[in-house]
Amino acid sequence: ARAAQEAGIVGISSNASSPLFGSTMLGDLQFTLSMWNTTMGAVIAEKAYVEDGLHSAYVITDDFIDYTKSLSRYFVECFTKLGGKVLREDIFSQGKVDTAALIAHYKALPEKPDFIYISSYMPDLGTIIKEMRTAGIDSPVYGGDAYDDPALFELLGPEFGNDIIWDSHTFSSKEAVPKFEEYNAAYKKMFNREVDAPWSMSGYDVMMVLAEAIKAVGTDGAKMAKYMEDHTFELLTGTLDWSDAASGHEPNKAAAVIKLVKGKPEFIKWAIPDYLPAP
Repeated sequence: ARAAQEAGIVGISSNASSPLFGSTMLGDLQFTLSMWNTTMGAVIAEKAYVEDGLHSAYVITDDFIDYTKSLSRYFVECFTKLGGKVLREDIFSQGKVDTAALIAHYKALPEKPDFIYISSYMPDLGTIIKEMRTAGIDSPVYGGDAYDDPALFELLGPEFGNDIIWDSHTFSSKEAVPKFEEYNAAYKKMFNREVDAPWSMSGYDVMMVLAEAIKAVGTDGAKMAKYMEDHTFELLTGTLDWSDAASGHEPNKAAAVIKLVKGKPEFIKWAIPDYLPAP
């Protein structure tokens, strides 16, 4: 992104969700298609507290990258603003997780939390959830888009793949995406398999946004960026509207809320939070 900015070229990420990935840090020609972690954390906080009636949480944060650190931070901010109580937060680094210690800390809590919020990604994410379930911990687990990984579903299977809820960029069904069947057919023709994760749709949407901007104004970086700022895009990953460069090219976008049932993901709804924390 910095190299693109230096060259006067628009740069766009398909899934970078940290608010650090935007025009404030990277320059006025840089964008991300993804919702920021502000949205991702807030949507799940409201889902847990308001919709599901869960008011206490045990938070586990992977501090290896900014994605997982900031996701926990915005979730906690929104959850506590609603009135939620964080009973404990444990921090670890990817590749160095001590699940026995996390299980011991959970069991030593003065009260059983209504749910566990884990901000991490595979493989440690799957290890934590599976070992907690094996140890008899049945609290619901909530998290962000890194849960949208077929490897996680396969690891947990029907035995452990339940009571897990997260938000992500889109969902592989006509219910969530009206044009999904058309996209899935094209994907299957090209790759000889059906869509099993949202990431290809994000990549497709990136190309569609760039193609539309280029057709409208050509390849000049400043003109493309202005077009992208001024227009709303209807995409496989939802409706997207960027703020101007001065406010970071913040993506105004809904999140897809998903649950795991017997190891299979199911779409719940699209959601925009009532309260959006400042990045």
